[in-house]
Amino acid sequence: MPLVVANGIEMQVTTEGSGPPLVLLHGASSSATEDWAQQRPLFRQSFTCHLVDARGHAGTRWDARDGWSRDTLVEDLRALADALGLETFHVAGFSMGAMTAITFATRWPERLRSAIIVGIDVQPEPRTSIARRAMDPERIEREEPAWAAQLERRHGPVQGPGAWRALMAAMAAEVADQVPLTPAELRGARAPSLLACGDRDPWVPLDHAVQLHRQLPDSRLLVVPDCTHVVPVRQPALFNAAALAFWRSIGALPGPSTP
Repeated sequence: MPLVVANGIEMQVTTEGSGPPLVLLHGASSSATEDWAQQRPLFRQSFTCHLVDARGHAGTRWDARDGWSRDTLVEDLRALADALGLETFHVAGFSMGAMTAITFATRWPERLRSAIIVGIDVQPEPRTSIARRAMDPERIEREEPAWAAQLERRHGPVQGPGAWRALMAAMAAEVADQVPLTPAELRGARAPSLLACGDRDPWVPLDHAVQLHRQLPDSRLLVVPDCTHVVPVRQPALFNAAALAFWRSIGALPGPSTP
């Protein structure tokens, strides 16, 4: 996979398709090609897709013990866009990647053409409590050995044996220490946005999603029925159709052809 130097690290970026640029950001502990696997064939028909592994994940080498923060991930995105020559671009982020995307939108709104934000809550709870348990390496190894093995396969080859343990602990600590985005900051995110969440997502209570939708200046809200956190994976057909409809509604894609 090609590596792009940005913000002092080599970031693994998978680029495919043609058309306007779309940067795809994954969730905590995953990778871009995995989280967006069921969107890639469709999205690359209309966009040049840049699937980015966050630092410390999969192919982007970084020791999480050297520091981990939302702000660093946001700066990584800005530096990566510069390195790729993207003056403006579309972004789609899931969970951790959604936090990166929405924070970027509040700081550099002029650089985003649109944002798809999936499975994120800007309020501290319940994210902090869930992350504390879900990302505890000792609990994962004790109660979910299959997931521990998957994490090792995903991250070990580039990050080193057992590196996922430090990564998970660092991410849980960052969620607990994260300063929430303020209503004033959210009002600065002017790019058209689509917020998506599952109606049974424990990380994002539905009333929190509605509140975030109301605080963003130009947003639409997609609530996926009978779905938990990983909307693009669990309900790909519905999510993909909503994404295309959103992009058409803002003129990023042409409307459906008529007979």
